[in-house]
Amino acid sequence: MTYRAPSWRTTCLTAVVATMVSGLLAFSRPAIMMVDGQRIDSDVPPVTTTSDKVFVPIRSIADALGAETQVDEQTGRIDVIRGNQSLRLRVGDVHATLNGMPLTMKHPPFRVRGRVMISLKTVATAFGVRVGYDRRTERIDVLTPGVGQAIAPSGTEQTQ
Repeated sequence: MTYRAPSWRTTCLTAVVATMVSGLLAFSRPAIMMVDGQRIDSDVPPVTTTSDKVFVPIRSIADALGAETQVDEQTGRIDVIRGNQSLRLRVGDVHATLNGMPLTMKHPPFRVRGRVMISLKTVATAFGVRVGYDRRTERIDVLTPGVGQAIAPSGTEQTQ
């Protein structure tokens, strides 16, 4: 089999498609996080998957919920304490503790640019909040009981 250089049409078509795709990716907007109606900004945006799995930076969400986050660099243990609720976890491990009781997460926490990401469902379980994700508007809502009422637009996944 002999190598044949691509035609100028193939090269131009590839360049046009690559330019369009890179433009779409460059101007796409990351999902926004809202806690009780207040926008939460983070240097690392939430991660969403095609199957509507949502992962958020634990420190940003914890701070917005009034929780304290402690990281033990030697052991890799992360403690998030909010009132009388405590969540202890490690990056890459699905086993955690919630108020001293074992908790198995479906997806282990992972790092993105130095930030620990945790699933939105784990946030709901750990802190007793309502969470929702609307894929159409790329919006993540976290509502604490008694502070906000969950209004679920069509296409929104809500968990309690």
